[in-house]
Amino acid sequence: MIRRATAADAAHLTELVRGSGAYRGGYAAMVADYEVTAEYVAANEVYVAEGTDGRLLGFYALLLGPPAELDLMFVADDAQGLGVGRRLATHMQERARAAGLASVRVVSHPPSEGFYRSVGAVRTGTVPAALPSITWERPELRFALG
Repeated sequence: MIRRATAADAAHLTELVRGSGAYRGGYAAMVADYEVTAEYVAANEVYVAEGTDGRLLGFYALLLGPPAELDLMFVADDAQGLGVGRRLATHMQERARAAGLASVRVVSHPPSEGFYRSVGAVRTGTVPAALPSITWERPELRFALG
């Protein structure tokens, strides 16, 4: 089930970001102090995917902009490969269309580029490092919603 996130979800979303296996090693600095706040959840289109047991499986945050951007998308390590990310990406595109958006930008974690391309995003460029916490270039992609 995918539902709108609430302020009460903020701490769980932060845990999911900070605990992501995709951000270990050289990527750890990017999320070490990251916090998803209740204010962020209230101000943006944040949706969570829950399992039948109510466990948080993943989430995304869509910034309506302009420019419109998929700011965050995370899937719990033990839920990867189960289609959760694909369902979240489809839901995000539906919400973006409903908001009247023509496209949504994504600045991807480098290992996630293949996932975004598999769900319809097209690479449009590269975003330079943002020192000190992001020391690598990142793929820039776009979902065309037309």
